[in-house]
Amino acid sequence: MSHWKETAEILDRLAELSGQGERAAVATVIGISGSAFRRPGAKFLIEARGATLGSISGGCLEADVRDVAAAVLETGRPALRHYNTGSDEDVVWGLGLGCNGMVDVFVQPATEGAWPALAGGLRCRLAGDAAVALATVVDDGEGLGAMMAVESGGATEGSLGDTELDRQVALLARSWLPAGRSQVHPVAGRRVFLEVLPPPFHLLICGAGEDARPLAAYASDAGFRVAVFDHRDALLDPAHYAAAVRLVSARADQADVVLPPAERSLAVVKTHSLTHDREWLRRLLAAGLPYVGVLGPRERTESLLRDVGAAGDPRVYGPVGLDIGADGPRQVAVAILAELLAFTAHREPIHLAERREPIHAV
Repeated sequence: MSHWKETAEILDRLAELSGQGERAAVATVIGISGSAFRRPGAKFLIEARGATLGSISGGCLEADVRDVAAAVLETGRPALRHYNTGSDEDVVWGLGLGCNGMVDVFVQPATEGAWPALAGGLRCRLAGDAAVALATVVDDGEGLGAMMAVESGGATEGSLGDTELDRQVALLARSWLPAGRSQVHPVAGRRVFLEVLPPPFHLLICGAGEDARPLAAYASDAGFRVAVFDHRDALLDPAHYAAAVRLVSARADQADVVLPPAERSLAVVKTHSLTHDREWLRRLLAAGLPYVGVLGPRERTESLLRDVGAAGDPRVYGPVGLDIGADGPRQVAVAILAELLAFTAHREPIHLAERREPIHAV
């Protein structure tokens, strides 16, 4: 989800740079082993003037990648770097950071070649709700850096330079899109990085009180597509929300209110009104949302569920949020967002210190 947002932001910036006649390179994590800060698909845009966008690590690799990007912009040829973040300096590009991980980063021109050729269509696809796969040739041979986009519906754009390779990668992409995992695959004698971009989850915040504002801000920044619903127009002031947050004047019982696809939507009900919470709860559960958080004490939520004939419904999380001792709207928003992220990642929240396998292990 964060990769979708990051990619969309980089594409927007590339459109601006192209209009200004400026150059840039993009670095993409294509493989990790052991401990790593970012998963495959994480991106880092490096402009010729020095500005950057995105990240590929916690700050450990970016300085060297900037140097690599400068060389890529000079030669026009993509480059693959293998970074070792362990303590052994004998491995190629050893950094001696003690993180005990291996990270492969592919750096390629972003304002010429394959990226700008796909940028327009890819921006349109990322505005929709269909999964997209982005295939890139990453071995050191002819066609290095060639790219192709594959939609879940089967449509393709771009080429990897060979008709049979395109066909096989398209078939592979369609089979991998439901899994949502990005990795390098051997295909027809080539190494192809297949980046899978599942669309972001929608977050419906039902109730536009002051405590909705930090949740909308944090969730939007984390990659959710956020919509705030309320029948009180005075509360839906755009000045209190980021431009990406959709503000909808509506009551739960309005038939003309269209909700996003239920299977990719989560909701938090917090109108601070029993009547309106009850009606939003009724509608959201009837729509088939897999997660509905409800603000307030457990007894209140249980009473609302009895009222709508959904007592014990496992899709309802109330009180909403993780138990982190939160106090005040901002901290409560953090607790709610943490629970939303755990739910979408299918993770049982624990202290990372208690986790024995790598953090990004599936």
